Amino acid sequence: MAAAYKNRLEIVDLLIAAGADVNMKDNTLQSAYLIATSEIPRSENYTELLTKTLKAGADVHSTDSYNGTGLIRAADRGYVEIIRELLKTDIRVNHINKLGWTALLEAIILGDGGERHTEVVRMLVDAGVDVNLPDKDGVAPLDHAKSKSFMAIIKTLENSGAK
Repeated sequence: MAAAYKNRLEIVDLLIAAGADVNMKDNTLQSAYLIATSEIPRSENYTELLTKTLKAGADVHSTDSYNGTGLIRAADRGYVEIIRELLKTDIRVNHINKLGWTALLEAIILGDGGERHTEVVRMLVDAGVDVNLPDKDGVAPLDHAKSKSFMAIIKTLENSGAK
């Protein structure tokens, strides 16, 4: 996990080759795999660590302390390339975390409505996300997007049947 946090890929390679478990969690429920989905700054090559953990048997259904998957974590940060890789797996696109949010809701509620978050929403829609699955308070993704005036996201959601 220390090598993962620092994105020290050469050390990650050595540890994986020696049998390190990319799914092992610390007391905060972080693993090398989950770190790869959200903790590497976008300014670095942040997809390579994910690729390495997936090849080493990462459990894409693993969750963090908020019961959030890697997909949820990447969605709120607008990590398009991470989302692209995760959507190639059997990850559940409608998983709900402890806050009552899905990856789609996180991209809208915690996103900035810009190009990256709009692309994340489009990718999730294309992957079959339930565009009408509300948060724990019954507020639908479209209503959240409207409350923030995220016009491109609103259009994407409406074109996919959101109500």
